[in-house]
Amino acid sequence: MEGTTVQRPHATAALACSAAALLLATLTACDSAPEADAQKPTTPDHVTAQASSATSAHVMWEQAADNEAVTGYEVYRQGERVKTVPATKVMTDIDGLTASTAYTFTVRARDAAGNLSAPSAAAAVTTPASTPADHEPPTRPVKLRGAADGSRAVNLSWGGSTDDVGVTSYDIYQEDSRIHSVPGTRTTAQVTGLRPGTVYTFTVRARDAADTSSPDSNALDLTTASAPGAPASTAPTDLRISNRVQGKEYAVDLDWKQPDTGGEIPAYQLFMDGRLTTTIVWGATPPAGRASYRLTVSDPRGTRYSMKIRAKLSDGKWGDFSARRTVVLGD
Repeated sequence: MEGTTVQRPHATAALACSAAALLLATLTACDSAPEADAQKPTTPDHVTAQASSATSAHVMWEQAADNEAVTGYEVYRQGERVKTVPATKVMTDIDGLTASTAYTFTVRARDAAGNLSAPSAAAAVTTPASTPADHEPPTRPVKLRGAADGSRAVNLSWGGSTDDVGVTSYDIYQEDSRIHSVPGTRTTAQVTGLRPGTVYTFTVRARDAADTSSPDSNALDLTTASAPGAPASTAPTDLRISNRVQGKEYAVDLDWKQPDTGGEIPAYQLFMDGRLTTTIVWGATPPAGRASYRLTVSDPRGTRYSMKIRAKLSDGKWGDFSARRTVVLGD
C-alpha cells in the first residue's frame, strides 16, 4: 500500500519561530514594566545652623518635595555626611564638634528610589569657646506670649534668661517635644509647619554652653486658624488640674469646659505623658457645662505628668485633643 507523505516544518525554521515568539513576549513584558523613579527631590531650603554648646550645633531646614515621596534627609558637615533623619524631622543636633571652630552644614533630601536632591545652600556656624565648669542651669524664661499667624504658623516672644556663663540658645517645645531653636541672643521665634484649626501648647527652655537647660517657661496655648470649609473644633477647653494628698496617695482633680458637639458626650479619653491612661465613662446622664474627673495615683511627691483629654463624638469617633496641662504631685 502506498504511504501518505506528511509535510513537516524544517527544524531550523521551527526554532526560529519559537525564538521570535520569545523575543516578542520579552519585549511586551518590558514595555509593561513600570518606569523607575529617576526624579530627584527638590533641594531643602532655608537651612540654618546654630551653636547649641561648645561641642554641638542645631541644624534646621524646610521640607523638600518629591514626585513620589521624600523618605529622609542627609546632613553633611564640610561635605561629609554626618547624620541621616526620617522625613518627619526637619531638624537635628550634631554633636562631637570642637570649641571655637567654624563649620558649614548642608542638607540633601532622599526619596524611596535612593535619588538625592542637590545639596542645600551651606549654613555656617562657629562654636563658642570652652567655658569653665558650669553646673548651674539658666534661669527660667518668663512671660511667654504669642499669637497665631494664619493657619500654619505662630509667633512667640519671651523674657530672656540669665546664666553664670551665658545662654547659648532657646529651645521651643510643643507637648514636651523640642520643635525649634533660636540663638541665645534672640527672644522671639516663628514656628511653622503647623496644622490648621489645632490647639498647641508651647513652652520655652534656655540652654547654656554646657548643654544644661533651664526649667520650662509658663505654658502658652495657641490655636491656629481653621482652613476654609474645615469643621469646628471639638477640643475640650479651659482644662484645669490640681492635686492633693489623700492618705498615702495623691488625688488628681481635672475639670474642663466641654465642647459643643451637637449632643451629649458619653465619654472622654485621658492621656498622660502621651499615652492613653483611662476612658472616662459617665455612670448616669452625662454632665452639662463643665465636667470633672478624679484620678488617684501612688507615685512619689515631685512626679510630673503631662495630661490632655478628648471627647467621644456622637458618630463614635474621637474628637480633637484639649491643650496639654502639666501637674507636679505635691505642688
